[in-house]
Amino acid sequence: MTAAALASTRARDLVARFKDRRVLVVGDLMLDRFIVGQVSRVSPEAPVPIVRCRSEFVRLGGAANVGHNLAVLGARVTLLGVVGPDQAAERLREALDASHVDASGVMVDPRRTTTEKVRVVTERNQQVARLDYESDEDLAGRVEDAFVARVAEAGRSAEVVLVSDYLKGAITARVMAAAMEAAEGRAAVVVDPKVPHLDRYAGATVVTPNHHEAEAATHVRVNTDEAAKAAARQFRTAARCESVLITRGEHGMWLSSPEHDVGIPAVPREVADVTGAGDTVVATLALALAANASLLEAAILANQAASRVVEKFGPATVAPDEILDAFG
Repeated sequence: MTAAALASTRARDLVARFKDRRVLVVGDLMLDRFIVGQVSRVSPEAPVPIVRCRSEFVRLGGAANVGHNLAVLGARVTLLGVVGPDQAAERLREALDASHVDASGVMVDPRRTTTEKVRVVTERNQQVARLDYESDEDLAGRVEDAFVARVAEAGRSAEVVLVSDYLKGAITARVMAAAMEAAEGRAAVVVDPKVPHLDRYAGATVVTPNHHEAEAATHVRVNTDEAAKAAARQFRTAARCESVLITRGEHGMWLSSPEHDVGIPAVPREVADVTGAGDTVVATLALALAANASLLEAAILANQAASRVVEKFGPATVAPDEILDAFG
């Protein structure tokens, strides 16, 4: 099922409807910091490269990157997550504000550390090392109570609810239940999952595991279309969700729903970096559903978005015109 299956006029109509759709993103927020330098020799102290730092920049990661992708595509984004009382949180808020993402609902938990991934890379974008700062305990007590209340309130006005679960503590069973209840009978719920939380996604409209997650959940090696079909069906049963979209990298996607069991081939591109590609997929998929696309149409648009974002370095975004390039 290629882009040709979606007529150019229909694709353009759907993407035009992206603007100002109201999307609630609930999930684990991250800041990706890149330290860029030059490697010319190995340390005399240990067999590691010495990196002479030249520059530094930050990108939004996790659910924050999902929100950024949605904003670039034209959505009105409300982002809910939890950060710590630290400098990384301040930089995260500044980046969200610059990206036109409403982060007024982001909470501070004084006991947490904001998730920050620090990558040391060369000027040729080769990663030398990564340092992670984070707290990954589940929200609890008054912080969880307040967060659940915010999800319930914000979900009532959203046209689609997107849950971005990175297993860092924001998506507790109560938070997921609040998201489902707020959307029930009115809005689609799209989940970018983690396997340990599989039982929390029951009733979701569509869950989007990558092939590694699908394999872990089903014990099916996803190395052929038939295997992807079997794994997607088993994943739907295990998660008790309506539909599943497995992302398979260079092998495209597999959509399993009450109406479809179909593969969507990858679009040939020169891959620079797959970091954050799943965020782009789930953002485009959710926004297309909010624009009244069918699930298959939404998956085709998400596939096109993924093919463009992997051409870029680090967590990145795609613009509406980039998605439409494939449709003539």
